[in-house]
This record gives sequence, structure tokens and C-alpha cells, in this order.
Amino acid sequence: MANNVNDVNDVAMTWDDEIQNDGEGFRVLPEGEYDFVVEEFSRSRYDGEKTRKPCPQAELKLRVSSSNDSGIVTDSIILNRKYEWKMCQFFTAIGDRKHGEVLRPNWSGVKGKKGRCKITIYKYIGKKDGKEHEGNNIEYLEPSESPMNYATDRTSDYTSPPQGDAAYTQEPLTSATQPRKWTGGQF
Repeated sequence: MANNVNDVNDVAMTWDDEIQNDGEGFRVLPEGEYDFVVEEFSRSRYDGEKTRKPCPQAELKLRVSSSNDSGIVTDSIILNRKYEWKMCQFFTAIGDRKHGEVLRPNWSGVKGKKGRCKITIYKYIGKKDGKEHEGNNIEYLEPSESPMNYATDRTSDYTSPPQGDAAYTQEPLTSATQPRKWTGGQF
């Protein structure tokens, strides 16, 4: 994950400081559908590789939970037209966008947003050790694809997803919210 200047744990140490924090450790979550809350968002830079050009990258830390398991998952979304589908998938999942709708993403407003995702396991060969490892892939789900608890209280009973456009509440554009035309001498 990219360095985050606002990280409270990003503190320089001296050579004589005591240490004890072993870290949280990495754990692969089982495959399944999970509710998620965006815990953290930061901006970073993707350096590119053979098949992808360098570009901005969104780093997300998600708290995921299901009836069987929970944990923290990190996801990186590169801002590249080739992967625009993943940005659309994410903003649709958090209710900021309807499928097929044009949206200018509000990245600064994603912290605390809730949605639903499907987690799968993938295997890869480590670059440093050459061994096979496992990781989690995240597919963001549209609100209509899977029931989701929209309540802020995690203990509330949830029986069915919102009907119609209830999952996507957006103020209609009215003359009061449209930009005004400039008239000289008037404010």
C-alpha cells in the first residue's frame, strides 16, 4: 500500500527505540459475498508495467463481514480507461451511480460508504521467493445483485433489498441547483 502521510503509525523511529508490534499478519478470506465499509482511501501512483501505462491509483481499505467471517481487505483501482469498468463497479456498489450512468467520481467522499462485494481466491507466484501464494480478488456487486444491509446499525433485521430506485437516492437537478448565468454587475 502506498505511503499515507496522515497515517498515525507513520512515525520515524530512532536506532534505540523499543519495538513490540508484530503486525496484524496477512490472512486470505474465504470465498463468498460480504458487506463492506470503506475504512480508508488514499491516492497513489501506479508505476505501470508491460501491459499497463503509469497512472493514478486509488488505494482502498475495506472492512468486510459476512455471517461466516470478517476482516480487512485492501484493493487498488488504477485510473486507466482499460480498467474503467472496475471504477464503475465500485461506485455502483456504494450507491453513487446506477449501472450505465455517467459519473464524475467523488473519491474524497468514499470513506464510510457501504456496499456489497464478492471475494474470490487467486493463486500467484511470489516475485521474491518464487513460491505459490494465495490472495483475494474483489468484485463489487450492484445493490440489486445481492441483499445488503443499508442500516448503519449492524444488528438491525434486514429482510429484502430496496425496491426500484430506492438504492440510488439522488436529488433531481432543479433550476435552484443549476448554475446561474453570469450577468454583469449582479451577484
